[in-house]
Amino acid sequence: MEVVITGIGLRCSLGPFKQAWEQLLAKKSAIKSQKPFSHFSPLPLGLIGNFPLSLASLTQGILADTLRDAQLTAPRPDCGVVIGSSRACQGEIEARLGQQKSPNWLDILPNQAAQQVAQTLQTTAPVLSPMAACSTGIWALFQGFELINQGYCQQVLAGAIEAPITPLTLAGFQKMGALAKTGCYPFDKGREGLVLAEGGAIFLLESLESARQRQAYIYAKVLGFGLTCDAHHVSAPARDNQAALRAIEDCLKRARLSPSDIDYIHAHGTSTILNDQREAYLIQQIFPHDVPISSTKGATGHTLGASGVLGVAFSLMALQDQVLPPCVGLQEKAFDLDLIITPRPSCIAHILCLSFGFGGQNGAIAIAKP
Repeated sequence: MEVVITGIGLRCSLGPFKQAWEQLLAKKSAIKSQKPFSHFSPLPLGLIGNFPLSLASLTQGILADTLRDAQLTAPRPDCGVVIGSSRACQGEIEARLGQQKSPNWLDILPNQAAQQVAQTLQTTAPVLSPMAACSTGIWALFQGFELINQGYCQQVLAGAIEAPITPLTLAGFQKMGALAKTGCYPFDKGREGLVLAEGGAIFLLESLESARQRQAYIYAKVLGFGLTCDAHHVSAPARDNQAALRAIEDCLKRARLSPSDIDYIHAHGTSTILNDQREAYLIQQIFPHDVPISSTKGATGHTLGASGVLGVAFSLMALQDQVLPPCVGLQEKAFDLDLIITPRPSCIAHILCLSFGFGGQNGAIAIAKP
C-alpha cells in the first residue's frame, strides 16, 4: 500500500513551519546565548520563546497546525496516533520536585504527548508512543507507516515532540562534555558540540487512496525505512559502523532505490566531534558519488528525539520548492563531502533522512516527490 504525507505541523526555535523554512533558506540561526535557569551559566540554546515550554503546550500547538494544514478537524475516531519523545515530561517532573510537590504519575507518563493527541482526536484507533533516543522521530513515522500498511487505519498522525531544556538535561550533557560553548557548526573543522533545542513536528500519514478520495495536497510519498541498533555503548557509536551501514542499506532496499538515486541527504549532523566524523565516513562508504548533504541543526539546535521529524519536514519543503537547504554554521569543511553552504536550486526526486541516537539507535527514511 502506498503511504503519503498530506499534512505538516512544526514548531522550533526558527518559528512555525513555513517561517522556519524561510529563515533556514535565509541562512538564519535561532541559536543564541540564554540563561533559563539561575544556577547555570549562559549557554547557546534553541528556545522557541524566552523560557522553556512544556511538552503539553508544544503538543497542543503543533497538533493544531497539523490539522489545519491537512484540512481536518477533530474528532477523528478512525485516525491512528504515533507520537514519540525521548524526554517526555522531564521538565514538569523536575519543576514539581523542585517545588517539593509530588507529581501525579498519571500526568507525567512517557506517552503523555500521544495521549494528548488521542484525546483531542477522540480516536479509537491504535495509539503508540515510541522512545528511541534521537531516532525517536524516524521510529514514529515507521510505526505510523506500518499501521497504514497493515490495514489498521487509513490515516495516522505521526511525529515527535521534545521539551528537553531542563536543569538535569543540561547538567547531564555538560558532564559528558557534549555541549557547545558558542554555537552549532555541523561538519565544520571548528565544531564544538551540540546545542540543545526544543520543538517537534507531527505529520498526517495517509494511504494514497484516502488522500485521493478527499483530494488532499500530497507533500511526498514515503518509500521505506531502515532501523537498527549498534548494541555497543550507552552513548558512543560503534566504531565499525556496521549496524548504521545496514540501516541505510535496508532503507534503500525497501525503497527500491540505489545510492545513485538519492538527490539529497538530510544528515543527523549534531556538530559533535565523534558523531559528525562517524556519519561522514558512513556516507562516504555508501555514496561514492557527490550527493548533496546538509544538517539543519546549525539553525534550529538539536531537538533530540524530534530532530528526525524536523529533518523530514525541511526535506518535504526541499521537494516542494526544489531547493536544498544550507548547512547553517558551516565555515570550513572537515570532510570531503558535498556540503551545502548556501541554498541550492536542484532537481530533487528522492531524499534520504538520517538519525542516530544514544544506545546505538540508527534510523533512515526515504521519501520521494509525489
